[in-house]
Amino acid sequence: MKIFLTLAVAFTLVISALVPLHQVSADEKKMSDAEKEMMAKWHEYSTPGDAHKVLDHFVGDWDYTVKWWNTPGTEPAVSTGENEVKWIMGGRFLEADVDGTSMGQKFEGLGIMGYDNVKKVYTNVWIDSMGTGMMTGTGSYDAEKKQLTETGSYTDAMTGEDRTYKGVTTIIDNDNHTYELFTSGPDGNEFRQMEITYKRDDD
Repeated sequence: MKIFLTLAVAFTLVISALVPLHQVSADEKKMSDAEKEMMAKWHEYSTPGDAHKVLDHFVGDWDYTVKWWNTPGTEPAVSTGENEVKWIMGGRFLEADVDGTSMGQKFEGLGIMGYDNVKKVYTNVWIDSMGTGMMTGTGSYDAEKKQLTETGSYTDAMTGEDRTYKGVTTIIDNDNHTYELFTSGPDGNEFRQMEITYKRDDD
């Protein structure tokens, strides 16, 4: 926690030092080239763009159904729930709050998704009440297929090791999209472990 506080304070001090330079100097020619470049870079980094607009589709209230396959060829476990998605941080990130059931128990989940203007990738962090670890991933958007594809890792509770996954979100139309999660099966081959279908709740 102290590390995060230190980083936050340092970041605040940097921005506090830069902003007065821009405000005090009515004539930007008084700013050095390095200061101008730094201000321009921060502005570019912090301003939501066209890549963020892709995520507009997901804003709203959704009903979802999850199918989960423990191993290939088995019958899936099925559960349902609700997902509320909204913009936070001035349109820089999406926050998804999930409330449902899983394996007969109450399920809560929280996802944060955005687009990194510098790295040029979509970023995703997921936590839920079924574990104490974080699932993190990065990906890209295919406008022709209307698909967001991400790869990342999560902690395997059985082995304690990190496992990789691939997530594919497909926008079907304004009121429907799906999410598929692929991971490796017992034989090491990739298989679809989870499928979630979302339908917009207009009530």
